[in-house]
Amino acid sequence: MKIANSLRSLKKRHMKCRTVRRKGRIYVINKQNPRFKARQG
Repeated sequence: MKIANSLRSLKKRHMKCRTVRRKGRIYVINKQNPRFKARQG
């Protein structure tokens, strides 16, 4: 999982990437290709 300052560029890596807020953190999750996971905060 990448920990990034800005998830904006990471969200565009794949069509199925979506951003989710959980417990004050912002995550990029991708069911199809889990290696695109990322977190901010």
